[in-house]
Amino acid sequence: MVALNGYQAAGTRGAPVAGGARQLRIFGQDVPTKAEVVMMDSLSAHADSNEIVEWMRAAPQAPRLTYITHGEPEWSDALRVRVRRELGWNVRVPEHLEAVSLKHAS
Repeated sequence: MVALNGYQAAGTRGAPVAGGARQLRIFGQDVPTKAEVVMMDSLSAHADSNEIVEWMRAAPQAPRLTYITHGEPEWSDALRVRVRRELGWNVRVPEHLEAVSLKHAS
């Protein structure tokens, strides 16, 4: 699942996903978007960290790994620390230009 919170600006990867795109062009390749997309329009990534954490807390179980992409790096890291501390989740902030495979492991 991809959870998009707040406004997805034109020109970002989130904008076409929010608009229902079934594929994205990434590094010159068309990549299918197979994940369920959930829009959390009532939340702002910068102002509503309490609500984001409470929404995460309601998950039936913790995901194997959660990536935080929460604005500027220092804000992402602050949310990472909070989620790990309060929820005990395996969570990290990807590095700039880091490639992450989202293929389901067998």
